[in-house]
Amino acid sequence: MTSPIKPPEGNWWDQPVNRRETIWLGLCTGWAFVLFGWMSAFTRVGDQNPIGESYKVESEEYREKVQAYIEEAEETDDGIVPPGDDVYIGAYSFSWDGLPVVLEAGREYNIHLGSYDVQHGFSIRPEETLSQQINLQMLPGYEWIVPMEFEEPGTYRVLCNEFCGNGHETMHGRLIVEEPE
Repeated sequence: MTSPIKPPEGNWWDQPVNRRETIWLGLCTGWAFVLFGWMSAFTRVGDQNPIGESYKVESEEYREKVQAYIEEAEETDDGIVPPGDDVYIGAYSFSWDGLPVVLEAGREYNIHLGSYDVQHGFSIRPEETLSQQINLQMLPGYEWIVPMEFEEPGTYRVLCNEFCGNGHETMHGRLIVEEPE
C-alpha cells in the first residue's frame, strides 16, 4: 500500500520559509513570551502562592517544639486551642501532632509545619466542598511557617496528600474554625 501523501521533491529543507509561515511563527513566539511573562509576574505579584519563612531544624528539635505547644495549649472536647497566634503541626507516619485544633474565624495564625520522619503532604479543605483547598509539602529537617486566616467558620479537613507509607490513607485530621467570642 502506498501513501496518498507524496514526499517533497529535492532539498525541501533548504527551501526558504514561506512569508505566511514566518508571520505565524513570529506570532506564536510573541504569544509564548506573553504567557511566560504573565506566569512569571503572577507568581511574584499574585496572591495564590503560599508565603512564609522556612528554617532548617532537626526533626527531634521540632518535635519538642510541638510537644511544648501542646502542653501549653488548652485542651477542649473539640481539640486544642492555641495559646496565641502560633499553631504547631507535626507530621509523622500516619498521624498528626497538634491536631485537631480550634481556631477563630477572621484571625491570622502562623501555622508551623514540619515532619518528623518522611515527606508528607498537608492538604486543607472545607468539609463541605472539594473545590477549595490548599496543598503544601512538609519536609523532615525543615520548619515552614505559613500565615493563614480562615474567614468562614466550619470544619476543615486536613489530609496527607503525599504517599508516606502503608498507613497513608489513615492520615487525616481537622481544623475547627469558630466565630470569635
